[in-house]
Amino acid sequence: MALPETDELFSLLVPLADDRLLLPRACIAEVVAWSELSEMAGAPAWYLGTLAWNEREVPVISFEAACGQHVPVPSGRTRIVLLHCLDDRLSTRVFGIVTQGFPQLVRVTRDVLKLDPTHSYPERSPVICQVRMVNEAPLIPDLQLLESMIADETTVGAV
Repeated sequence: MALPETDELFSLLVPLADDRLLLPRACIAEVVAWSELSEMAGAPAWYLGTLAWNEREVPVISFEAACGQHVPVPSGRTRIVLLHCLDDRLSTRVFGIVTQGFPQLVRVTRDVLKLDPTHSYPERSPVICQVRMVNEAPLIPDLQLLESMIADETTVGAV
């Protein structure tokens, strides 16, 4: 028996320094205020450190830096979006992405979401694609690749 197709998907528009991410609401564990992170020695610039959350040390990254850009300076509007992991490579089962403002809840339907073919991204980029959505052009992140990058760095840092 085929499952009925969903007419809409509740999502979050997550503000970055120069772009926005579009993330399904079901992937979000929590959005928390910025706080200082515990740094990991020898980590790449995109791996900002860990955040103490629910008795776990959750890895936190800069999406901008993972894309080869500079790490934005935290401000009073900076938040951390905590995402549920898609696989079991991270023992925390959650990781964080730093945002540059408050995520906005949106309802996405097929009528308002279109692929933006003007941008392409390298194969190992944490961006799958960019989409057009009314007056927005958010990025769709490759969450599985981000988890893999974090897991690889966490393993290297633990050795």
